[in-house]
Amino acid sequence: MNTIFIGGSRHISRLPSEIMDRLKKVMANQHCVIVGDANGADKAVQKFFVDAAYGNVTVFCTGEKFRNNLGHWPTHHVEPPKSAKGFQFYAAKDREMAAKADFGLMIWDGKSPGTLLNILRLARAGKISVLYNAPEKKSFNIAPSSWDSFLALCNDDLRKDLEARATPEEWGVQRTTEQSKLFAVEDGQDQEITNRSDALSELKLADAINAALAESDHRRFVDALGNYARQRGMSQIARATGLARESLYRALSSEGNPEFSTILRVITAIGLRLKATKAQSSK
Repeated sequence: MNTIFIGGSRHISRLPSEIMDRLKKVMANQHCVIVGDANGADKAVQKFFVDAAYGNVTVFCTGEKFRNNLGHWPTHHVEPPKSAKGFQFYAAKDREMAAKADFGLMIWDGKSPGTLLNILRLARAGKISVLYNAPEKKSFNIAPSSWDSFLALCNDDLRKDLEARATPEEWGVQRTTEQSKLFAVEDGQDQEITNRSDALSELKLADAINAALAESDHRRFVDALGNYARQRGMSQIARATGLARESLYRALSSEGNPEFSTILRVITAIGLRLKATKAQSSK
């Protein structure tokens, strides 16, 4: 029996059929469920378990008052830091849930940073999560080793938002210990993250850099170099280059315009070399 942290975006008010199938498996195996008290996905998950008369649920809330506890289950109150406000006020609850869980199941609206932060917290603790992208109707198994690959697929604004909300410890180096999968692969959907990670292999990322250089395409080159750096881990690159991580994200975005000295330092840090060769004449 495992403890499953189930959560998701506040914009998710109805559970997709695939999520309901997974929740039925959670009940069949008598897993312990921990869920938040927010509106949206939390409330929808609570309603599912109320309708199913499932009692092995604990509701986590920040402070003494909870917003939703539809099944009148046991509650776990988390005291936030005194200075915490807004998002960080409720993040204290999410961090404790991630610490107590064995696995995660998150229902994502495709843009909410809070849901992805819970995936990150679980990954940093060496735990696997299932992320269901509701708009795309796809599921991904995200292991600690595949978090950076998934992050590289996110747009720049979402990455910046995630970094701004995460603590330095959450955004830092991950543990390498991984668990076995809790939810079995069905219809090949959970292989999506693996396939996409393969597409972002270092060899292909290096090929993209070379292709941009061959065409003298500055924008493509900077974007390709940024993808490679994110694959390696921007925190690692920042330490190796002595440059601020936030500055690297800006400089190596699709709209960035890094100095040549920055490019050379990044290339050295990720283990690549620039080699000049005489261009073939077109005549």
